Amino acid sequence: MRIALGLEYDGTAYNGWQRQRTGVGVQQHVESALSKVANETIDTICAGRTDAGVHASGQVVHFDTGSERDERGWLLGANSNLPDDISVIWATRVDDSFHARFSATSRSYRYRILNRLERSPLYRHRAWWVYEPLDAERMHSAAQTLRGQHDFSAYRAAGCQASTAVREITAISVSRVRDWIVLDITANAFLQHMVRNITGTLVSIGRGDESEEWAGRVLASRDRKMGGAAAPPHGLTLVKVHYPNKFGLPSNPNES
Repeated sequence: MRIALGLEYDGTAYNGWQRQRTGVGVQQHVESALSKVANETIDTICAGRTDAGVHASGQVVHFDTGSERDERGWLLGANSNLPDDISVIWATRVDDSFHARFSATSRSYRYRILNRLERSPLYRHRAWWVYEPLDAERMHSAAQTLRGQHDFSAYRAAGCQASTAVREITAISVSRVRDWIVLDITANAFLQHMVRNITGTLVSIGRGDESEEWAGRVLASRDRKMGGAAAPPHGLTLVKVHYPNKFGLPSNPNES
């Protein structure tokens, strides 16, 4: 049978989602925990491979198994074998047609910026501290240029292995609540470092170093060297993976 899981993890200690030859990926811990519950080797497929230092509150994976366990058993069994910075937040049996990656219609990320003069020890691994004043309204306005289907070559990592840089951003917003600036972005899929590169470019605009039109000019250039420096990974969280309702996946308890 095929099981789907919702996962939450703090990516600070990991070299990303994927299992690693050197270093540790989140996937290694998840598969080890599930293999103990199933009494067989479990291989997982995830919705999106988060990079080193990136977090998730809504990652989704699936795996196939011959072991019979109820949903509570998979959840509690896995969590009893996982480290404190990784947790299964839901488990459900799914049809064999479900695929964590290919069945997804879109993914949503959130990037958090702490914008004040003082740094925060509490959020040093969960937000990018930018002490210069940022204009969130300018950042939001500039971000709207990126909506729609485009070639995002200028916003991909130099080493990105994707066969095409064409992606569709369906929603993007930048908002401020007191000292916090939050970038929310949803797309059908993302290129390596795409959200971080977009964030870095928007921060340059928010500082006043560049005009609002610069984000669009960078996009049109298709040249990564034209954009701003990448934002650090620790401010980024995969918050939701969207699937058709027919699969009946549970709601994410962390969704806001």
